[in-house]
Amino acid sequence: MEWLGLANYAVFMAIFICIYALLSLGLNIQWGFTGLFNAGIAGFFAVGAYTSAILTSPPADGRLGGFDLPVVAGWIGAMVVAGLIAWPIGKICLRFRSDYLAIATIGVAEIIRLVIKSEDWLTNSARGITDIPRPFGDLPYVYSQLAYLAIVAGVLLIAYLMVERQITAPWGRMMRAIRDNENAARAMGKDVPYRRLEAFIFGSALMGLGGALFAHFNRTITPEAIDPMIATFLVWIMLILGGSGNNRGAILGVAVVWTIWSLSEIVTDQLPHEYAVQAKYLRVFLIGLMLQLVLRFRSEGLLPEPQVGHASGSGADAGGPGGTGAKGDAKSGG
Repeated sequence: MEWLGLANYAVFMAIFICIYALLSLGLNIQWGFTGLFNAGIAGFFAVGAYTSAILTSPPADGRLGGFDLPVVAGWIGAMVVAGLIAWPIGKICLRFRSDYLAIATIGVAEIIRLVIKSEDWLTNSARGITDIPRPFGDLPYVYSQLAYLAIVAGVLLIAYLMVERQITAPWGRMMRAIRDNENAARAMGKDVPYRRLEAFIFGSALMGLGGALFAHFNRTITPEAIDPMIATFLVWIMLILGGSGNNRGAILGVAVVWTIWSLSEIVTDQLPHEYAVQAKYLRVFLIGLMLQLVLRFRSEGLLPEPQVGHASGSGADAGGPGGTGAKGDAKSGG
């Protein structure tokens, strides 16, 4: 019986790894390949979660929604709305330097969080939205969990293949060229603001999809689930630890960090109550310490960005988040 419980927990953890891997892939498009410092991941995550919940939940009095649409329609709607919200934000904020962009996106995410908490007609405020359908949710618990794991793993695989295909295409080489030397790319005739906006919308749509999968897995969504500590800070650590600029590294970072995060919760929950509360801060310290060690001893991450079209050692003098040189790629970019 104990082994069955551990197996169930492993499946539960794998589902969360797949969901957060989508967030990490979205951030990798924005930061790893384009150099956009988005510190408002939680905002797009929330937009996707609530959009899908409103579209697919049954009718309810006193709030918008209850359209009872198919789940797939909710997921597509989550990506579309997250992308639509990213568009005006990107049009305004992408003019700023990366540090100002980070401040602006934090502010936008906080506005979204406050709207979710206070607008009763839209999100049911603090009570949140319940009765969100989950695919195969009528099956027995174990089979339902396994079925949902297969779905989120399939969605992650499709997203990974699409991003990989796009990054290895001329579009991806052009984005790396813009990241590494914006002036050179602009001098070669590239529309830098437009291309950055594309990457910002693309990444935000994936974050919205991650939020939608999260809401359907839990069958409910409340403002407490939109924690910037988890949905923004932890995702950044996952990407940096795994290796920004490398999609496989982005997914590996999620698996490592989420496993440590979850196992440390099991350990701290065994402590007496008065110590367990204090030990939760130790989990945050542990993740922060791990990030410091990675930045100190392996700043390129566990799986560094592959060197494309460069002689060995050329990445050492290049700027950009991946620490690689893609200046030469500008000649072949889109």
